[in-house]
Amino acid sequence: MTDALRVGLVGYGSAGRGIHARLLREVGAQVVRVVTRNPERAATVRDDWPGAAVDPDVAALLAHAAELDVVVVASPTGDHVEHVTLALAAGLPVVVDKPLATTADEAAALARLGADAGGRLTVFQNRRWDPEQITLRALLAAGELGRVHRFERRWERWRPVPQDRWKENDTRAGGLLLDLGAHLVDSAVQLFGPVERVHAELRALTTPAEDDVFLALTHVAQPDGTAVISHLQAGALVGAPGPRTRVLGDRGAYLVTSFEGEASPFSVLDAADDGHEGWLVRGDERVPVPRAPGGHPDFYRAVDAWVRAGGDVPVDPADAVVTARVLDAARVSAREHRAVTLPR
Repeated sequence: MTDALRVGLVGYGSAGRGIHARLLREVGAQVVRVVTRNPERAATVRDDWPGAAVDPDVAALLAHAAELDVVVVASPTGDHVEHVTLALAAGLPVVVDKPLATTADEAAALARLGADAGGRLTVFQNRRWDPEQITLRALLAAGELGRVHRFERRWERWRPVPQDRWKENDTRAGGLLLDLGAHLVDSAVQLFGPVERVHAELRALTTPAEDDVFLALTHVAQPDGTAVISHLQAGALVGAPGPRTRVLGDRGAYLVTSFEGEASPFSVLDAADDGHEGWLVRGDERVPVPRAPGGHPDFYRAVDAWVRAGGDVPVDPADAVVTARVLDAARVSAREHRAVTLPR
């Protein structure tokens, strides 16, 4: 495939192979070099991408920068600063998995580095392309819910026996606050604007890193004077996951009951996929909402247009810095048992 986007992929684990490589294949991109030291993963790379080279480290991959159009950094979060810095220095556009970095200061430094490099950095906030997010944005734009006062989103799982991975074990760069919390906060800010106050409850129930997360975000008041409050939850020890999304307004509510096949007592409401994405609810009245077009592959279509046709950056790194500041405030809130006000 001579005209395919040529990708260098850093990491071939659950993110590199399970998410990025899958989406890249779907949009017709070609993974030509992969960084992994794991022999089993190296063999998988050669099976998945015949002809692809396997490199032992990022420096070895970047020695072949002329063969690449873009580098995708899907390494553990604690390695993002090093790997993104090296890739930008090599003159390549960079996609980095979320979160951009472990702290807001690190994220801001990388964003500045990307800006100084001509805007060659973007962040894989793929959940902006979730069908529920796209559908909800259309519903809000149409005014179907009226004045919204509360946004709830849950990312809950029943995993009483935790996985043994860096995400569960690394107390600095792992945990659900940085992992799923980065998606949840980004979604809330994209929908309802900047956050002015953060309250958080964080616990580690089954793993060294936190696996039980609750955030209450007060957004800056909307032009109509309404101050939306977002309640965001992520948990791994949730035997009865709650509804995925609930948005409350003065004209009705938007309800998404289940999410990506995760077990939930509410999934019976969505037993048949008839092209709808959640429900518009008013008391005992429940109307299916048509699913808006789009999905995660559109992120990489936007990357291709950004890299090769001068299109807009798919996700501005400055947005990831905003998210990181909320997550930093959440740590302070949980540690000091108080709400944290963010500077404007």
